[in-house]
Amino acid sequence: MMIKQTLSALSLALLTLGTQAACPTWSSASRFELHDSEVIDLRTGLVWQRCSAGQSWNGSTCAGTASTYSQAEALSLAKQANPSDSPAGWRLPNVKELASLADLGCTAPAIDTAVFPGTPAAAAWSATPNATRSNIAWKVDFSQGSVSNLSGIGNPFHVRLVRSAR
Repeated sequence: MMIKQTLSALSLALLTLGTQAACPTWSSASRFELHDSEVIDLRTGLVWQRCSAGQSWNGSTCAGTASTYSQAEALSLAKQANPSDSPAGWRLPNVKELASLADLGCTAPAIDTAVFPGTPAAAAWSATPNATRSNIAWKVDFSQGSVSNLSGIGNPFHVRLVRSAR
């Protein structure tokens, strides 16, 4: 009986410890510089849209529902957001760039929601194709922050656009 009570107390302590983890695990103020609908990641120098595609910045949060796209639609969406094809224009991030936003100390979503409010706890496309199979590409799943290249390019996932600093 004593062992059972000790295990129950230990389980409860571990559960409590898990819920007390700081999320985000980094200081938002030292990592991100907020500019209305855009945010500069001071660690990478990249400029991100605060809202997922399909949402809009209303001055304090991302309003609306994030849309999903095939990877080809996501690439097209990025091109439409940057009609001049400027090297500093919006684009679909590569997998390393997108994964840099994942905070593994957070779950559902695994991202700093003070900086990126309304982010779905779901997968988002990267522009990085699978090296050996043209019908598969890399994605980052923001439910847990996992990275995978097992997704067919026709699957519907979310999109967050990025650009280089001006």
